[in-house]
Amino acid sequence: MPDHLRRPLTIAATAVVAALLAGCGGAEESGAPDAETAPTTVGETQPADSLSTFCDPVAVPESRTVDADAPSDDLDPDTTYTLTFETNCGSFTVTLDQGMAPTTSASLVELARDGYFDDTVFHRIVPGFVIQGGDPTQTGAGGPGYSTVDVPPGDARYVKGVVAMAKTSAEPPGTSGSQFFVVTGADIGLPPEYAVVGEVTAGLDTVELIGELGDPSTELPLEPVVVATVTVGET
Repeated sequence: MPDHLRRPLTIAATAVVAALLAGCGGAEESGAPDAETAPTTVGETQPADSLSTFCDPVAVPESRTVDADAPSDDLDPDTTYTLTFETNCGSFTVTLDQGMAPTTSASLVELARDGYFDDTVFHRIVPGFVIQGGDPTQTGAGGPGYSTVDVPPGDARYVKGVVAMAKTSAEPPGTSGSQFFVVTGADIGLPPEYAVVGEVTAGLDTVELIGELGDPSTELPLEPVVVATVTVGET
């Protein structure tokens, strides 16, 4: 799987974890968010009656490669930053945690302001586990051309609503590109290796609905779930 797709670990039984692990494309932990995955070929062969009723029908955006500049400035430590994702299936808001991941938070804010995440898909959807996106190539193999590192604490837990960054198994703990995952399982049991950047503070119901739109056997979306825009908020 691509360097920024880093898959999160699977949530339940050992068998499921092992299966997810195998699908990580190189990640050592089961189902762990890896930065490499199969090309997105979603929605093209799904019968009409298999499509959701809450998502607007859209096409998969064109693949594009973006080489971004690493953030040069830190975020204001006294400001709370949010990222609001507008998708064809509804919206949700992530509140960033500068205490846990100051460098990665600054990176995500700058990428969002530059429109990096606009017209990208959730290329990996594993029901009861995670939804994963953040790759303009739409394949799960792309990234911004740089990485950040925010090592999570040893007691970090990946529970429902937590947002963390994907990484390859070869990369050190806390390494991040642009690919992120949102946990949809109660507690997916991942080791503390994935930078924790925040949590969903509004629209968790949207995330849960999106989380049902994946094929457990392939981890591919059953229909396109597209991020139209990501807006940065400050309070």
